[in-house]
Amino acid sequence: MRVLVGCEFSGTTRDAFIAAGHDAVSCDLLPSESPGPHIQGDVRGVLDQGWDMMVAFPPCQYLTLANSARWYETGSQRARALELVSDLLHAPIARIAVENPPGAIGTHIRKATQYAKPWWFGDPFHKLVGLWLSGLEPLRPETWVRPPGLPPWTRVHRDPRQRSRSFPGIARAMAEQWGTLTP
Repeated sequence: MRVLVGCEFSGTTRDAFIAAGHDAVSCDLLPSESPGPHIQGDVRGVLDQGWDMMVAFPPCQYLTLANSARWYETGSQRARALELVSDLLHAPIARIAVENPPGAIGTHIRKATQYAKPWWFGDPFHKLVGLWLSGLEPLRPETWVRPPGLPPWTRVHRDPRQRSRSFPGIARAMAEQWGTLTP
């Protein structure tokens, strides 16, 4: 399958799909941190290039419930962020997954299809991950690794670069579970 991984600079999800045998490309405003097929730019500019699937991780800064106390201050930024999410969800691609924590997407666009936690897929972190799916089934948890009694504000929540990275276990599950579909 041809897979577009939108709004990902780490290459984690792109590389998981490549490892599963797919033609995957990441696209982000930032350069990729890892070598591999990457388009640096606005993902909306490549949505119509014949992709079989898209997994997108739009920036959550203005969308997350954790920032809701500032939503009145960041209304125009939130509106632009919601516009990006809407563009991603309505892209001309048969299978779409948009990942983001709980927040404005669920109240302004539609509720998430699924909420998952990284530790359900082998990554020992407390973070609720929402998935808005179109043409895809919810992910099935596979490798439960309970985090060692950490509070919800682990290092993932303290460091913005860490917060915006894809979790390897979820990326692998996406590639393995969704990658078995035929184009």
